Amino acid sequence: MNTEEQKLRLHVKICICTIIAGLVISGLTAFPLETEIAYLVKHSETYPISLKNWLRTVYQAIKTTNLYYTFLSYGTDWLAFAHLMLAVLFIGPLKDPVKNKWVIDFGMICCIAIIPLAIIAGNIRQIPVFWQMIDCSFGIIGIIPLTLCFSKIKKIEKLEENYGLWTL
Repeated sequence: MNTEEQKLRLHVKICICTIIAGLVISGLTAFPLETEIAYLVKHSETYPISLKNWLRTVYQAIKTTNLYYTFLSYGTDWLAFAHLMLAVLFIGPLKDPVKNKWVIDFGMICCIAIIPLAIIAGNIRQIPVFWQMIDCSFGIIGIIPLTLCFSKIKKIEKLEENYGLWTL
């Protein structure tokens, strides 16, 4: 393995670790929603009024739901679990990016799919547009390291092909 390939592999690992960290953080923060929203409401004095009102509404809904229908929060527990399992999925390309580049493809497809889901489901569920845009931003931000990763994997593949031809 030459220096260029080592450098590419390091960049790939950084991109993948960024995605894994984002998924783990997203997953872990999906468990204590009531506590997190209570904190945001408590410290919302500098927020725009529309955001402040939205957070208060969300907090009341979560608090009331958890008071009378705790089983509904089981859905967000599964959401958290899914994020953690998706993070595990990215260990494959962390170990062998060329062999497991399909996981990077899958991640990019997921990032793209976030946008129509946030807009369609957001409108159906009466989520404010500014919040739908925040949700869309996860897909936009997530696709950046994945695209970089994908292009670097393609370069590694080319180097490996050239090396294979060179050693014949």
